[in-house]
Amino acid sequence: MIPRLFFSVLFLVLAASFPISGSEEKEKTLAMIKPDGLLGNYTERIKEVIVDYGFSILREITAQLDQDSASSFYAEHSSRSFFPSLIKYMTSGPVLVMVLEKENAIADWRTLIGPTDACKAKITHPNSIRAMCGQDSEKNCVHGSDSLLSAQREISFFFEDVSSGETNTTHDEL
Repeated sequence: MIPRLFFSVLFLVLAASFPISGSEEKEKTLAMIKPDGLLGNYTERIKEVIVDYGFSILREITAQLDQDSASSFYAEHSSRSFFPSLIKYMTSGPVLVMVLEKENAIADWRTLIGPTDACKAKITHPNSIRAMCGQDSEKNCVHGSDSLLSAQREISFFFEDVSSGETNTTHDEL
């Protein structure tokens, strides 16, 4: 009896650790093309890269953030020295906000966009979106959620009907 129970438990643990191919659940993340990306006419190229990388674009809107909405969206950075400059930049023009979906969407989007500092991205990740169209660590063309909780919070910030669940107000991505 004990060996049968042991192997049953072992099987369940292994089955949970190694899902059958194709059974992974799709994940959603928020992607934003910032003002420099829209004004620099990178929108269509970025969307092509997104689709080519296997993402589905579930929803998208173009929005003009005002000071209050930008401050609320980036509230976790409010005590940082760059916050006023970030808010000025994020309100300088429209942004394109998208909900992306695929397996491992959050990590894959972060890989695709590259390091926060676009200057560094041009050297270390030359095929990334930030290398393609970013200028520096602030004007880096795109935003991406850095965790599942951040993705849920950020998606619900723009699309109340797409994501529900717990929210988190701390993350490290600009």
